[in-house]
Amino acid sequence: MAQTYRQYKFKFYLNMNHYIIINGVPGEVHPHTWEIIISVISDQNEMTPFASIERKMDQIMEQYQDKLLNECKPFDTVVPTVENAANYFFTFIQDSIIHEGWILMMLELSETPTRSYIINALLNEDSIWDEWYESLSKRNGERQDGENDDYDYE
Repeated sequence: MAQTYRQYKFKFYLNMNHYIIINGVPGEVHPHTWEIIISVISDQNEMTPFASIERKMDQIMEQYQDKLLNECKPFDTVVPTVENAANYFFTFIQDSIIHEGWILMMLELSETPTRSYIINALLNEDSIWDEWYESLSKRNGERQDGENDDYDYE
């Protein structure tokens, strides 16, 4: 029987200021409530420990909440456009959750309610699948037969 994967969608909000540099000239600092929507899958067959994703995302968001994005790494050297921010957050989030048996399928980043930038791993991120399967194999190999995972089911 084929492995079944369950997909979850989460929404998170960041209040951040930023400015864009165009032709070497910094624009005005302006605020956004950035909406980050992620879709993730897990190999868990029963109740999925999604609280682990929420905790990881809280840790990530805390670093940027109520900050001037241009002063936060890597945006102190990378112009914090919605595209650059989405690319960074996609990789950062994926690296934060993959070793716990999750894979980030999609990230949508909106700086306004009418404009979003979306990255979808299904289209061109084969290496993520390879890393995920390797991580799952390693994680499953560390478990003893019949051993239960210790998850916080909030």
